[in-house]
Amino acid sequence: MADPAMEGAHPATTPVRGETRRRLARLPAMVAEEPRVLVAGGFVLLLVLVAIFAGWIAPHDPQAQDLMLNTLPPAWNPRAEPGYLLGTDSLGRDVLSRMIYGSRVAITVAFVAAIGAGLIGTVLGLVSGFFGGFADAAVSRLVDIWMAFPPVLLSILLVAVLGASLSSVIIAIVVIDWTRFCRVVRSEVVQQKNLDYVDAAVTLGATRGRILWREVVPNVVPVVLVLLSLEMGIAVIVEAVLSFVGLSVASGLPTWGGMIADGRQIIYQAWWVFAFPLCLLFLTVLAFNQLGNGLRRLIDPLSRR
Repeated sequence: MADPAMEGAHPATTPVRGETRRRLARLPAMVAEEPRVLVAGGFVLLLVLVAIFAGWIAPHDPQAQDLMLNTLPPAWNPRAEPGYLLGTDSLGRDVLSRMIYGSRVAITVAFVAAIGAGLIGTVLGLVSGFFGGFADAAVSRLVDIWMAFPPVLLSILLVAVLGASLSSVIIAIVVIDWTRFCRVVRSEVVQQKNLDYVDAAVTLGATRGRILWREVVPNVVPVVLVLLSLEMGIAVIVEAVLSFVGLSVASGLPTWGGMIADGRQIIYQAWWVFAFPLCLLFLTVLAFNQLGNGLRRLIDPLSRR
């Protein structure tokens, strides 16, 4: 008779894993249970669509300048000019169009940087937490050393060395933020591998690799999803900070941080140049945070008890 461990099914030993997988399968139907997932997820999806179709949505060329139309107020102001819903900046560029095109940079950095940092940190965290010993000691010391550097200063230094570009911003965020995933995932794996269902799988003859992949990883997924959502918000903030100091994409291309920097200089004459991108930045980070917290409650059965 075949070994049950090699058949791939010992449901009595993995109730938490089974419940997690059932919730993952039922996730679309369960979204209604968490209104903030609908609201936050809808906002993020809208932002993604705006970034993809920016060329069709934006009413003006985001880099077109007209000094005769500089610092026009928003449409509800009596001095407003038709066709400029959120006004213009000091160079006569349309604020709304620049915000729309700026979403491309923000969304690209959010997803690519978060996924890159998540992959590196999760893999190292799984290896460190599950196998322990020398691997755990080496990874833990590397994390300690890495986290000793101030993240903002390190990101500015990396981008300054690599050169201001979108790829440099992404690389800087990945290099800095993988440690966040590594520490949290390691802690979760250490907790999971000491539970009874792992001991039962060992007794049934499952290999360590099979236990890690089939038993432990499914229970780490909710934590990784939450971290990914939070990291996307952090990546948007980091990109905005680098744009603010002129170390993000090439000069002239619209970014939210660059718009905030430009608007700060004329905040008393044209507050809208500063306020609108700042509000959009705040709402985007808030949406990513709420999406992660809502998904955690939907996927992780323990968080609902």
